[in-house]
Amino acid sequence: MKRTAFIFSLLFVCISSVSARDGYKITLQIDGNKDSVMYLGYYYGKDTRVADTAFNNGKGKFVFQGTREFLPGLYFFTNGRPNEYIDFVIYHEEPFFQFHTEQDHWDMSMRVKGSKQNEVFFNFQRANARLYSDLEAAKHELDSAAYVQYRQKAVQSIDSVKYDLIERYPDMMVAKMISATQEIEVPKADSAGVMLSDRQRFEYFLAHNFDYMPLDDDFIVRTPRMVFYQKVMDYVDKSLHGMPPAMICPLLDTLIDRSEPAPEVFKWLVHTLTEKYLQSNIMVYDEVYVHLIQRYYATGKAFWSSPSFIDEQVERANRWERLLVGREAPELVLFDTLRDVHSLHHMPGELTLLLFWSPTCGHCRDIIPALYEVFEEYSDSLDLSAFAILTEPDENTVPKWKKFLADHHMTSPRWVNLNGGEANVDWREVYDVNTTPQVYLIDNASRKILAKKLNATIFRDLCGMLVRQKDQRKSTTNPD
Repeated sequence: MKRTAFIFSLLFVCISSVSARDGYKITLQIDGNKDSVMYLGYYYGKDTRVADTAFNNGKGKFVFQGTREFLPGLYFFTNGRPNEYIDFVIYHEEPFFQFHTEQDHWDMSMRVKGSKQNEVFFNFQRANARLYSDLEAAKHELDSAAYVQYRQKAVQSIDSVKYDLIERYPDMMVAKMISATQEIEVPKADSAGVMLSDRQRFEYFLAHNFDYMPLDDDFIVRTPRMVFYQKVMDYVDKSLHGMPPAMICPLLDTLIDRSEPAPEVFKWLVHTLTEKYLQSNIMVYDEVYVHLIQRYYATGKAFWSSPSFIDEQVERANRWERLLVGREAPELVLFDTLRDVHSLHHMPGELTLLLFWSPTCGHCRDIIPALYEVFEEYSDSLDLSAFAILTEPDENTVPKWKKFLADHHMTSPRWVNLNGGEANVDWREVYDVNTTPQVYLIDNASRKILAKKLNATIFRDLCGMLVRQKDQRKSTTNPD
């Protein structure tokens, strides 16, 4: 009986010790600290978020403890005041760490128990800080010529500390994070020594821009914004800006697909890039949004999204696909103010400006008169008509609509004002009219959408370009 009791007792102790390691316990001792509260937070994309809160025990000790899961990444302690924080690492170690430091030197005095990752991290931080401190002191002690020479050597030393860390601890998170910030070197010639053109060098940059970025490791999304977030945004906003969707889509696919082994990175990239192109004001970039939805949401890869959200996104992408620049504009048949019937596919002239708007929409009240002014300026030279639909055809809005038309002298016979109350189709669904104004330019001969998301400035620029193209064709056809 005693032996059995002992075995059960031992088993209970083992089980208790295992369960005690569930969750996390992170202790921060700051000798001399008088802060009443300390926050434990983490980086995520461009943001910082709070994960836990601890209170001072009266002796500078803060204990963060709980059951939540801490994903790999760079975390920090802060008292909430600007520039009073210290980073630390959670990466492939159970988060049962003890940190001990002094109030006056949080980073330089930090001692760690229970985490080899953080020992290496703080050793690197201290070595780096000393080099930068020496460099700052030299700025005030040396003349300009001597300082330039000193600075060159100091920069080499700083780089040497980084490269030494990467070489000695390639599997440490701090080494991977430093590697991620390296810029790729674009070659001037190929392997055979043939000089590369500017276009070839740019293509190399596009293909290799993320070579040093561990996209397949979940920690990278939980790093300060300049490490991961800014690199992705610079790639999209600068490198890919102005490129056609046919070039953008495969480059984004390559970027996203590389992250698929890391669920958190994959989730962030798919969500962020889809949302970015959803909100884009560049008319042709609707195609990128459609592509991302169809490739990642419609195929079931967006594991974080609810079925209803996915259905909603896929439905919208399918509608947008039918409304892409170059596609045939769906037919609309509506009544004007005199109850005469008008068909979008049978409008007179070469081009038709299609508008969905309401006088109750503040943005519409600004943009519609401005569009009408440009329309009047170019209606003859471009043989232009307008198909302007009231989106709120209720008894309260119709009188306001008619008054608005009269007040702004929108009386051109080429500009047809249509009541959206009766139509051949549900134009809200067909044209995805969730906000107003919505503005399209349609080629009457082919019935194709030439442009969309137009405001007065873009419309004026577009009309000017079309007039120049028309004049050029005339001069080519009828040379002097």
